[in-house]
Amino acid sequence: MSERERFKSEIDAINAENFENFALQLFQFQYKNNKIYKKYVDAIGRIPENVRKIADIPFLPIEFFKTQKIVLDDLAKHPTTIFESSGTTTNVNSKHHVFDLSFYLDNCRRIFECTYGALDDYVILALLPSYLERDNSSLVAMVNFFVEQTASSLSGFYLYNYQELIAAVSRIKETEGHQKKIIIWGVSFALLDIAEQYKVDFSDCIIMETGGMKGRRAELTRETLHDQLVNSFQVKAIHSEYGMTELLSQCYSRGEGLFSISSTMRILTREVNDPFAINTQADKAGGINIIDLANIDSCAFIETKDIGKVHSNGDFEVLGRFDYSDIRGCNLLIS
Repeated sequence: MSERERFKSEIDAINAENFENFALQLFQFQYKNNKIYKKYVDAIGRIPENVRKIADIPFLPIEFFKTQKIVLDDLAKHPTTIFESSGTTTNVNSKHHVFDLSFYLDNCRRIFECTYGALDDYVILALLPSYLERDNSSLVAMVNFFVEQTASSLSGFYLYNYQELIAAVSRIKETEGHQKKIIIWGVSFALLDIAEQYKVDFSDCIIMETGGMKGRRAELTRETLHDQLVNSFQVKAIHSEYGMTELLSQCYSRGEGLFSISSTMRILTREVNDPFAINTQADKAGGINIIDLANIDSCAFIETKDIGKVHSNGDFEVLGRFDYSDIRGCNLLIS
C-alpha cells in the first residue's frame, strides 16, 4: 500500500486525538510530493523539519487554485473530475482536480450522516439554480449523490420551479407522514424568492442555505437573511452548509451561523495584517485557514479569503470576506 493509499484508508478513523498527528504526517507527504506546495513553503522560508505542531504548518493561499494545477506530482497526468468555483464572469475561477470522485462523495456522506443521520431517512428538495446553470459544481455533485441515496421519487432538483417544490412538500407530508424528514437545500437568493413570493408553512422542514446571492440580489448579513427566512417559512432556525470547490469536506450549522467542525477539518484564524501569524486566542476574528485532511491528492492546508472566529470548543463562525476578494458561493456581508 502506497503512502497516499494509506492516508485514504485511515480517513474514517480520524478523531480529535489523532488529528494533529495525521495532519503533520500529511504535511510532510505533500511537501515532498506536491511541487507547487513545496515551492510555496520554500519561498516563505519555512523549514519542514521545524514544523512540529499544527500552527507551524504553512497554508497555501486559495488563489493558487486559479492559476496552478494543485495536485500530487505523480497524479498530474491522470484523468480527473474538475470541480470549478462559482464567480463573476470577469473572474478566473478556481479549479480542483479530483482523482477519486467516490472518495469525495463517500466523505461527504459520512460527514452529513454524522451530523443529521442516515440519508435514507430524508427527502431532499434541491433549489440550486445558479449551480445547475454551470458545469463542474462540487455542490451539485454532492447534493445529486445525496438525492440518489434518499431513494425517494420526490427528491431532486427543482431549478426555478418554486410552486412545484412547494407542492412536493405537501405531497411528502401527506404520503410519507413522519417516516421521512424534508430538507430544502437552497442558494440564498432562491430561498428569498420563495419567501417573498409565496405564503408557505415549512415548519416541518430543514432549510439548508448555502449562502450567496450570485449577483442576483444585494448581499445581506447572515442575521438579516436568516431572520427573513425564519419568519417567512415558520421554522425555528436556518441551517447552513459551509464548503468550497477547493475542499473535499464540509461543515454544517444548525442555526445562528455556528458551524461544527467535521472530523476531517480544523479551522484556525490568522491575524488580519499578518497571514503567517496564527491566532491563539479564542473568539478573535481573523482570516480563516482550513485544514481539510480529505484533500490528500491536492493540498490539505488552505488560506481562504473568509473572515471568521473560532470558539473554544472548535466551532466557528463566518463573518464575511476580505475586501476585494471574489464573490463566492458562501459570500455574506460582514455583520
